[in-house]
Amino acid sequence: MEMSRRRFLEVCGLGALSFASVGVLAGCGGSSDSSSSDSTASSGTDAVANKDKPLVWFNRQPSNSSTGELDTAALNFNDKTYYVGFDANQGAEAQGQMVKDYIEKNIATLDRNGDGIIGYVLAIGDVGHNDSIARTRGVRKSLGTGIEKDGNIVSDPIGTNTDGSSSLVQDAKMEIGGKTYTVRELASQEMKNSAGATWDAATAGNAIGTWASSFGDQIDLIVSNNDGMGMSMFNAWSKDNKVPTFGYDANNDAVAAISEGYGGTISQHADIQAYLTLRLLRNSLDGVDINTGISKADDAGNVLAEDTYKYVEADRSYYAMNVAVTADNYTDFTDSTKIYEGASKQLDSSKSPSKKVWLDIYNAADNFLSSTYQPLLQQYDKLLNLTVDYIGGDGQTESNITNRLGNPSEYDAFAINMVKTDNASSYTSLLS
Repeated sequence: MEMSRRRFLEVCGLGALSFASVGVLAGCGGSSDSSSSDSTASSGTDAVANKDKPLVWFNRQPSNSSTGELDTAALNFNDKTYYVGFDANQGAEAQGQMVKDYIEKNIATLDRNGDGIIGYVLAIGDVGHNDSIARTRGVRKSLGTGIEKDGNIVSDPIGTNTDGSSSLVQDAKMEIGGKTYTVRELASQEMKNSAGATWDAATAGNAIGTWASSFGDQIDLIVSNNDGMGMSMFNAWSKDNKVPTFGYDANNDAVAAISEGYGGTISQHADIQAYLTLRLLRNSLDGVDINTGISKADDAGNVLAEDTYKYVEADRSYYAMNVAVTADNYTDFTDSTKIYEGASKQLDSSKSPSKKVWLDIYNAADNFLSSTYQPLLQQYDKLLNLTVDYIGGDGQTESNITNRLGNPSEYDAFAINMVKTDNASSYTSLLS
């Protein structure tokens, strides 16, 4: 880890400053030395064109943000290109079922104003993000409030819907203990700030304040597409008002908050995702079977359990599986930065020599990526003998990231987390 941190500081030109003093996601890029502007690698023993180097997309799957259709050109950029994420639909269903189970178990105390309506508000992360769309659909499907259009549940924000008249959602009925309750989505919106950054926690905190002022005692539940927004709403209002909030990501602060009334969250096995992100690069660089250390043990004994991930060949995508984290099991998830035990052994540097990786994170302020995903990556990079330059974006524009990839020839491999799922070509054009 110290090797990659020192390299990070050197690239940033920060000399002897401590890593902590600049933050784990301080934005910096590689050298822009014009003398190395050709398309071949400088760090490997054999010259490799940038277009032929290993590439892993992660967290944001190349796709059309309107239709969800996968960008097959980006996913097949070369024969060493893969995507790493998690099973969005399975995770969305798990979140929806978690909320439904909570309602059924706690109905006696849940209807705060006694009107027979279980009202919830929904924080939507990014209307054009596949994961956000899936989570919105998953909640609406499980609670029965979704309306189908063209074969899919509508995932659009509804604004406010306190009277149940919205054409984008519907009131649902739930029979519990011999009594019929109405379930209603009272309000939902995309949490985008004025600068254009989505999944914005501060915006969510402001939104719950507005909703609470308008129809406070009608809100019985809060559901969020992630824990960053969920915790902002929990701390701003729902904790003091004892309104359960449900998020996604199993961030440390959210898991800890379950003991204080946070309703629950979903672990998307960030430990598996972070490992796969770097392991696929390592395997491609070593020229070994791509599933080495994944489905079959490597020489050090690293291997993943079958039920922790799946591979979809048609998508060239590895997906981690999801687990609900509630009051019943949260003590098992208190450290979100703990690496996966089955993949915790150091590789032999004589067989897997040091290689240099350029890796960006779309938004340096993203709670899940900064507090969970990157700390995991920084543990795995050492185990896999990879020197990684970590680049933090502003969450708004691809150029804030791509402008700092001035010399791709300096690197042996790339791991890319886009701002928008549509924009893979902004990166591949630099490598082509």
